[in-house]
Amino acid sequence: MKQLLSILSLALFIGGASAADRPNVVFILADDLGVMDLSNEGSTFHETPNIDRIAREGMRFTRGYATCQVCSPSRASILSGKYPARLDITDWINSGGGGQPEKWKRNTSHLPASHFLQLPLEELTVAESLKGAGYSTFFAGKWHLGGKGFYPEDQGFDVNKGGHERGSPPGGFFSPYKNPKLEDGPIGESLPIRLGEETAKFIEESKDKPFLAMLNFYSVHGPDQTTVDLYKKYQAKAQKLPDVKERFLNDVRIPVRQIPVSYTHLTLPTKRIV
Repeated sequence: MKQLLSILSLALFIGGASAADRPNVVFILADDLGVMDLSNEGSTFHETPNIDRIAREGMRFTRGYATCQVCSPSRASILSGKYPARLDITDWINSGGGGQPEKWKRNTSHLPASHFLQLPLEELTVAESLKGAGYSTFFAGKWHLGGKGFYPEDQGFDVNKGGHERGSPPGGFFSPYKNPKLEDGPIGESLPIRLGEETAKFIEESKDKPFLAMLNFYSVHGPDQTTVDLYKKYQAKAQKLPDVKERFLNDVRIPVRQIPVSYTHLTLPTKRIV
């Protein structure tokens, strides 16, 4: 698998440019979002109008791939420009060491390789590179690359809104968030919208020098939560789909969801959130 252009290479290129030629960089990452879940890629079930507009107005890299199908290695690769194996981060980071060989409990034929539980501080990140070139750096959302001492602010980001060691939002997708790196909003506030608003606020306030804004949504990673209106909308759409005999197919040893048949498993917000 070849990377078309690593974000770190882009950072180094920008760092060598004159002040007037340094563009602002906005990087948006969605967690656990499959390419076939986008309406601009052919999904007739999911509706992604804002992503569709970005695709229409920009460029689509149909042969661009993540360096790993797992969250932590992929994020570490994006930030450093290195393949996961060279970073010794080859699986999602379990802060309790549950992904290490000595604590492995899954019924698999092979033990996993030992891997780091954080992105090493000696690795040069895109934020550190751009910060050294005079950029303001901002991070919002999912980090999952280490705990205290290895947070975004320890890896070159001036501002950190929500990035910590957990791979899923501890309080779910509505306030109170129970996130040590993000202040709670009004009861029932949407986490994705809050992260987007924090990013937009940073961009609006960054007028004096170029900036890097990295927005890593926790969505669509679990827990499965939504608003009442969206729940009803997609439940109605799901009920119109043809019946299928099997919702999951086996991929080697684990069941893999094929198509959304029912949304009855989603968590509805409480009345105070409606």
